[in-house]
Amino acid sequence: MIDSGLGGLTLVRAIHRALPAEQIISFADTARLPYGSRTPETIIGFARQIARFIRQFDPKHVLIACNTISSVALDSLRGEFPDLSISGVIEPTARAAVEAAGARAQPLLAILATEATIRSKAYERALARRRSKATLLLRPAPLLVPIIEEGREASDPLVRLALRQYVHPLMARKIDVLILGCTHYGVYKNAIAQMVGGGVVVIDASQRCADDVTRRLRSARKLKEGGVGHLRSFVTDDPGRYRILAEKMVGLTIDEPTHVPIDALPDAEPMRVRAAG
Repeated sequence: MIDSGLGGLTLVRAIHRALPAEQIISFADTARLPYGSRTPETIIGFARQIARFIRQFDPKHVLIACNTISSVALDSLRGEFPDLSISGVIEPTARAAVEAAGARAQPLLAILATEATIRSKAYERALARRRSKATLLLRPAPLLVPIIEEGREASDPLVRLALRQYVHPLMARKIDVLILGCTHYGVYKNAIAQMVGGGVVVIDASQRCADDVTRRLRSARKLKEGGVGHLRSFVTDDPGRYRILAEKMVGLTIDEPTHVPIDALPDAEPMRVRAAG
């Protein structure tokens, strides 16, 4: 599990419930978050460093538990590490959104995401492949990741103000489905669902990604049956704070993470650029 911070733990929680026998390694690049305002080149460079570090554990599957990395760097990672089975969060989330839209002739789907995810147009492509006649509204929500990483709970007045700023303009457009296009935003899913009301389906990545990983492992005949799994966490900054926030914000009790300083990560080799034609 690769992410920039706390958001990936919402997927860790869902996958551990679905696959309690599996050993899970979680890597959070807490020293360099947020990723959402960075350039694609920077995001890809960070992701390649982390993938090189993770490969030492010989994982049977790698989940990019981050919408920003999934939208910007997934193809690059698959190209550089063909020996690794790698998936992201965009496709499972898009499938869930299309299913939630149901039989509506022209559903109105809204996406809250980071600036980098929106710029990538990854959700637009994923949704268009499944539902060409849907109308999309895209809204960046750059304040939410820092607020979550600060440890502010959904009841905090500042959180409520930020959510209203981002969500109310979408509600005014009478949306049918709201996609939380950042795994961090899942921390506030209940508050967002309450704000938009029962007529709007709120989609996050956690359960669909757990289902997707289960399907992939079963198909590859790598699904572990029996035994008790364990979570091992790595962070690039302040393990103690990460552990405290994991319980406070995600409701997940974890062991003290291992600190991996940025300068201890493998250097990413220069990318090979092939000219068109």
